[in-house]
Amino acid sequence: MKEAKRMEIPHKVWMGPRVLEDVAELCSSMALWEKLLVISGERTYEVAGRRVERSLTDNGFEVKSTIIKNADMTTVEKVQESIESVDLLLGVGGGTCIDVAKLTSFREKVPFISIPTAASHDGISSAQASIGRGASIRAQSPFAILADTLIIKDAPSRLTAAGCGDIIANYSAAYDWELARRVKGEPYSEYATSLSRMSAKLVVKNAEIIAQRNENSARRLVKALISSGVAMSIAGSSRPASGSEHLFSHALDQIAPKPALHGEQCGVGTIMSTYLQGGNWQKVRDALKTLGCPTNAKGLNIEPKYIIKALTHAHKIRPDRYTILRDGLDESQAERLATETGVIIKGSN
Repeated sequence: MKEAKRMEIPHKVWMGPRVLEDVAELCSSMALWEKLLVISGERTYEVAGRRVERSLTDNGFEVKSTIIKNADMTTVEKVQESIESVDLLLGVGGGTCIDVAKLTSFREKVPFISIPTAASHDGISSAQASIGRGASIRAQSPFAILADTLIIKDAPSRLTAAGCGDIIANYSAAYDWELARRVKGEPYSEYATSLSRMSAKLVVKNAEIIAQRNENSARRLVKALISSGVAMSIAGSSRPASGSEHLFSHALDQIAPKPALHGEQCGVGTIMSTYLQGGNWQKVRDALKTLGCPTNAKGLNIEPKYIIKALTHAHKIRPDRYTILRDGLDESQAERLATETGVIIKGSN
């Protein structure tokens, strides 16, 4: 008999044009919250955070705001120190703001609402938080998600492309999880894997539509990101959406002097992981191109030597996570892989 399992998924998802105007209604609809803390960045406060703060204040809530710059433990601890009898946190912005709100809420045992201003990552709905330059850590799912598609469609196109790369990474992540089940007998969820893989397929299928960067495309991408996050919640880990391609990205974060965006690196990692897995890596590459995502070292603005080094180091990021990288690649294997997939040009520095 299997052990009992607890799943955390968002209670409500409000998505569409101008739903930011409904933030006070959302906060009033589920619980008796009075004291709220809005966490945002300098730019995202101007884009949406100020409007959230004003709307909540006008509707009788006691609201404070804090502006953050980084998603690291120092920032999380500072936010924790500023909390006094707060009933609810609202993460307004990109991955940095939402991840800090997510982990802070987990540590302080208070709920949080995810209010993304860009579709740049699947963390808008997951229980995983990316803090610092390492692998994601366990936190908690948002109590609710409020995604205004008019705001999200106007986000920098690079952020949208990064979100697409993060979703397409589900292809190789799902394969890696199945491999770990076969080889290592790792616990596995067919439902979570199917949901994760479906999210990636829908982004690839709708690549030309999503590339148009309008409200309809923003809605499609946000749905895929939310589904991917829910898949992780069902699994109880990041397994269905994070495999060898994420290990490569985390390795780049540690090795490259100036890493690219997380989703950009995961997209390039997916090309190489899919090649190792015997999948259609050309289809992955072509979809990324259509979506405006980098597909090689030049697009990432990272020197080839760091790509190779990251490939040889990736399996060490999470030794407990078995992937297609197995016990690691040596330098010659890594260079051949990156060259044959066009990620680097042979002989480049």
